[in-house]
Amino acid sequence: MITTIPQQKLLRIFICAGAILFSSFYSLAQKNITLEEALLIAFENSPDIKKSRINMQQNKEQLNAQLASLRSRFSFDVTPLSYDKTESYNEYFSTWNTSENKKASGTFTVSQPVKLTDGRLSLQNEFGYQDNYSEASSSNYAGYNNSLYLQYDQPLFTFNKTKMDLTRNELNLENATLAYSIQLLNMERRVNQAFYSIYQKQMALKISEEEFENQKVSKEIIESKVEGGLSAKEELYQAELNYATSKSSLDNNRVELENAKDEFKFLLGISLYDDVTVSTDIQYVPVIVNLEKAIENGLTQRLELTQKEIDLNNAKFDLIQTSATNEFKGNVSLSIGIMGNNENLADVYDKPTRSPRVGITFSVPIFDWGERKARIRAAELEIESREIDKNSLRDDITINIRKIYRNLQNLIQQIEISKQNQENAELTYDINLERYRNGDLTSIDLERFQNQLSEKKMNLANSLINYKLELLNLKIQSLWDFENDRSFVPQELQENLIIE
Repeated sequence: MITTIPQQKLLRIFICAGAILFSSFYSLAQKNITLEEALLIAFENSPDIKKSRINMQQNKEQLNAQLASLRSRFSFDVTPLSYDKTESYNEYFSTWNTSENKKASGTFTVSQPVKLTDGRLSLQNEFGYQDNYSEASSSNYAGYNNSLYLQYDQPLFTFNKTKMDLTRNELNLENATLAYSIQLLNMERRVNQAFYSIYQKQMALKISEEEFENQKVSKEIIESKVEGGLSAKEELYQAELNYATSKSSLDNNRVELENAKDEFKFLLGISLYDDVTVSTDIQYVPVIVNLEKAIENGLTQRLELTQKEIDLNNAKFDLIQTSATNEFKGNVSLSIGIMGNNENLADVYDKPTRSPRVGITFSVPIFDWGERKARIRAAELEIESREIDKNSLRDDITINIRKIYRNLQNLIQQIEISKQNQENAELTYDINLERYRNGDLTSIDLERFQNQLSEKKMNLANSLINYKLELLNLKIQSLWDFENDRSFVPQELQENLIIE
């Protein structure tokens, strides 16, 4: 005999099977991320890190271009055809004369900047063919010409622009590299905070689940007592209210955990549709911190101080450049060459002409209505401002490290107190749960002890997390890892501090 399954029952079976399959797929798709993995993902995918890395590479290419500009530059200019026909008036003969000129030429130049003196040495050779007719002399000339000369130009009484431009590009690259490294450190702090935030939410959810189970047990106890006539119905109403409140708290903690996960995934630059959990083992080991060493290392190694020093150097360069406004300066130009022309190409230098040349020019400002003086004073004030910023940053570093040190000492005490409070709260709850079973305690009183237990558990978890974050903050502020007693420069940061 064949038994048929009703459609509604069959539909329920399909729904249950689909739910089981979805649950299995969901659990397989879930990613368990450690703190180290989260940092690697963030360093690779974070938009802020990518932009900072691009800025560093851009400054590196600009420095490469500046270095390339210091090498010999070769150029070749070609005029394949030039034709002009003009008329000019001869006042002596009171006649108009026509001249016609056809020309083709090419110029080869080798130019070499001199970094040491900011001068420029150039070698130039110009070769051409010319066909010229002049009506005034009724003559025609067609032949070749060649000019070869060596020239040197040297600015006088002014700053070395070539060396300054090179130094500026080097400082810009160093500054961009430091900015990238600081971005890595800031990202490490943000990832740690987001990571421990999820861990905190997971702990809160776990504590809520334990509290919910405790409320379920207490509700079952009072239900059995009410049914047996050992307690009043008011006790059951209170137990149901406590149960509903615990259920609401549990749901709220689930929602907060999912929100924290979304923010964490966005920070890491991974898909928002991936389900992630974090895993870590917060082992509490008090770390001995040497305050003087932390401050000393922070004041000598902090990357932000190097950035401020770069800003100060750039301000000094601006002062040098500003001082050149309307200044007395000069230029020396030396040239020596040989010229030749002939109707036959092979005889171009049959009768060469030497052409030495020396030129000295000076630029003498007379009156500029105080423009140069005002600009120099503005640049000097900018230097003073940068020096104040640098000194203020040193004070900020010292103050922040001192604050972190005090917080760490306080957190050590808070952790010990929280541990003791949690143990006392667990013992108190167990004792009062037994009293509740025996009818010596009301639901309201048990709820108070349950809330106390949950609060003490969360206080301990928060103290441990805060201690870990403060240790990380101290590493970033002082660039010294006191947990392992070594300099704190991550491998990723070391690689990018190398300027090739």
